[in-house]
Amino acid sequence: MASTERIDELAVLLDAAVDAIVMIDCAGLIQVFNPAAERLFGYISAEVLGRNVSVLMSEQDALTHNDHLAQYLATRVPRIIGKGREVTARRKDGSLFPAFLSVGVVAASEPIRFVGFLQDLTLRRQIEDATRRLQERLWHVSRFATMGEMASGIAHELNQPLAAIANYSQACDRLLARPNADISEVREALRDITEQAVRAGDIIRKLRALVTRAPGGERRPTDINALVSELTHLVNTSTKAHGVQYRLELGTDLPALDVHQDEIQQVILNLVRNAIESLAQADQSIREIVVRTDRTPEGDVEIAVCDNGPGVSAHVVPSLFEPFFTSKSTGTGLGLAMSRTIVGQHGGTLCYRPNVPSGACFVLRFPAYAS
Repeated sequence: MASTERIDELAVLLDAAVDAIVMIDCAGLIQVFNPAAERLFGYISAEVLGRNVSVLMSEQDALTHNDHLAQYLATRVPRIIGKGREVTARRKDGSLFPAFLSVGVVAASEPIRFVGFLQDLTLRRQIEDATRRLQERLWHVSRFATMGEMASGIAHELNQPLAAIANYSQACDRLLARPNADISEVREALRDITEQAVRAGDIIRKLRALVTRAPGGERRPTDINALVSELTHLVNTSTKAHGVQYRLELGTDLPALDVHQDEIQQVILNLVRNAIESLAQADQSIREIVVRTDRTPEGDVEIAVCDNGPGVSAHVVPSLFEPFFTSKSTGTGLGLAMSRTIVGQHGGTLCYRPNVPSGACFVLRFPAYAS
């Protein structure tokens, strides 16, 4: 009687289970196929009972599964038993889908039997893909917004070579209008025009490279000082236009960081832009932004973007990195949230601390690259 009750209880549990449950014998033949498994794979249990479990797998996972099963039976050393892993499963119609599989040994079973619990990861993967695509679009929007907000400085930087080109062109016109024009002077003026045109083109090329780079790509070991220094020209065009001093304090003997270079540069640009906007509210005679790199006692690498402006109000600090939170009248509230997400995807952290004696400091911390 007790045995019959246990069988009935097991049947109820199998029927009620949300996860697909598949039990196999030591030869890999399916013995139990619960209703959730029927819904997931499209088979009714009668169609798969007694068949090898490989019918539910991709060819590659079937080969791997057979190897794991044979090794366990020979050595009793588990490799996947008791652990979860992602696999590619196959439905009755032949379509493949991602699944999370957990495998266990049925206690006190002789001969030995195994039970697998499967969860369909299709929806999760779709959500992850949609999130990634959204983040890429926001990344591009943020990058264009950064360049747009630095436009006044960029325009000022471009005006210098363009004004010089106009002046040298007028000089050429005057020289050629003389009865006995000195061709050597004209050639010198033309050389100056060429030099200034190249300078203007170089400014545009650097700007375009920063705007059009795609997010993601491969991570690679990176010299963080070189990464920060590469931004100096662009940052200076904006800080000079706003009367802000900008300087670097770069640490020595820093280990490489394994990063997406463009993404980390975007984070630094966002923080510098925020600092420029904060300093616009400062009344001190010297307004300054400092970017520091250093090694922490734990061996990590820090990048700090600090200013001597008014700082962040204490009641605002807890909400700084929340999406859509902003103290700006025209802000989106996404810059810091996206920056923290990007840094977090690199295994790092982004936090705020007050600057001393005044101002704000945003600190990125990354684990050193393990070569």
